[in-house]
Amino acid sequence: LETVGAQMDAYHRVAELVEPAVIAEYRRLFPSRDLREKRWAGAIKKRCQEVARYVLPVATHAHLYHTISGLTLHRYWRLCQQFDTPLEQRLVVQRMVEEVCKIDPLFMALARDPLPLEQTLEYQAVEQFHSATRNGAARAFLQEFDADLGPLASKLIDYHVHAAATMAQAVRSMLGLTADRLSDAQAIELVMNPARNPYLAESLTLTTMSKLSRAMVHPHFTFRKKLSHTADSQDQRHRMVPGSRPILACHFISGRPDYMLPPLITASPEAEACYVEIMARTWLAIERLLDHGVSEEFALYLLPNAFPIRFEESGDLLHFHHKWVQRLCYTAQEEIWNTSRQEVQQVEARFPEIGRYLRAPCWVRAGAGAK
Repeated sequence: LETVGAQMDAYHRVAELVEPAVIAEYRRLFPSRDLREKRWAGAIKKRCQEVARYVLPVATHAHLYHTISGLTLHRYWRLCQQFDTPLEQRLVVQRMVEEVCKIDPLFMALARDPLPLEQTLEYQAVEQFHSATRNGAARAFLQEFDADLGPLASKLIDYHVHAAATMAQAVRSMLGLTADRLSDAQAIELVMNPARNPYLAESLTLTTMSKLSRAMVHPHFTFRKKLSHTADSQDQRHRMVPGSRPILACHFISGRPDYMLPPLITASPEAEACYVEIMARTWLAIERLLDHGVSEEFALYLLPNAFPIRFEESGDLLHFHHKWVQRLCYTAQEEIWNTSRQEVQQVEARFPEIGRYLRAPCWVRAGAGAK
């Protein structure tokens, strides 16, 4: 409780300390906006809070509406005891089942009992490889993963070699044309240039329904990524670009603070000092809880939003295009903006005929003539 209180205090303190840096950066990005006007105050405050949020624990309350299909509820129930499903989440799933059964007592009649943790694939793998040496194995993994990433936050590690040619041929197949009638460059332009494909500027994301736009499902990319917990929570909103997220405890090393440091924090020495101090205090508190016999599941509730999530993410160009266009806007969350920028640069280096059309949403709208 003392640590949670300190984290909340640090959140408010950091939000205040980064405000000058936020104002300076906001003025640089949007020079035409008079920041003395009241209407921009909310945008400045939001960005201060977005950066300060890194110090808050994952224990912070979240209030939400959660809409799922009946089939998904059956899946939740069957695997609600697997790793990274905390007690409170298992209780929520149980209540969801109970509420549905009040309306339809037979809905869960054929549902199988939850699979015990010990019988899950992940538990058996962790027991096999981590039973006695978790810290040592985790330390080696983190060093290897970060060394492979180097200066990048997102690294292109796999892709379809003939991505551009395959996509272009898909366009020709749709239109019943040969290569002498429609070259690869012309076919890709027809799909990805907003001046030719105005669907790209539609807010309803019509590209998933358009026959020609769906040619973008053929190129495929895989990235190795490292994001803070708070950025990854936003990254998961792009459900059609799935990732293999880690078992969090397998990446935690006792006594070794591990966190992301946003550029806006480093822009203020006072904010950075406050930030580093609360990170050190948080790890000490987690160690004390573990020493007192508190379960790892409960102790890790103190992990800050800054804790890194290391994982691989794959998807097709159609859905990466939607993500990149939205997240290349300067108003996007900074980490996701940065990883999107790095991803686009790497794709463009290998496939310039595709990469030339991967730009921010204002560029897409301008090309499509949308005001």
